[in-house]
Amino acid sequence: MQPKPNLSVFALISFIASFLVARTFTTFYPTVVFVNSGIHVHHFWYGIALLAVGGWLGISYNNERISRLAAILFGAGGGLIGDEVGLLLTFEDYWTGITYTFVLAFLAFASTLIIILRYQKAIWSEFAQFTRSNASLYFGAFLAAVSIAFFMETEEILINTISVVMTIVAGILILAYFIQKIMRRQQKPV
Repeated sequence: MQPKPNLSVFALISFIASFLVARTFTTFYPTVVFVNSGIHVHHFWYGIALLAVGGWLGISYNNERISRLAAILFGAGGGLIGDEVGLLLTFEDYWTGITYTFVLAFLAFASTLIIILRYQKAIWSEFAQFTRSNASLYFGAFLAAVSIAFFMETEEILINTISVVMTIVAGILILAYFIQKIMRRQQKPV
């Protein structure tokens, strides 16, 4: 099987570009809209069409150039839909801050995922090395203490959820440290 090009980067760049183009166009030309028989066709619909075409091309052909085109179309469609998130959620306010929050959260998540997938071997190696050091035990204990303190101090569901997740992560770090320590002792010759 041939290695595929890094299509996620193409999709992410075209997402950003189409979002910026749509937002810029709407800022400078807010009255230019496509209306037919009293129906206002938002660029959300063009985004769905681009997603469909990009997805269809991506799963239908095993060709590097077509795969790149599919990723670009898919990302562009996502950007057009992302630009309309605020309007879709509020049914009236195109300029709501929800759109920017959504797009920034998506970009942070997608960028992080791309980096993790691209460098997963190095990340796992670094993580394994970290869990073997005393720093992981100290960091896990600190993280558990802070998370439990936040959990005990508030009744906010979001903060409590984050605190529970961070406590679980801290427990995993502490457990990984001790598992590594036990495994090293068992491997030492007597």
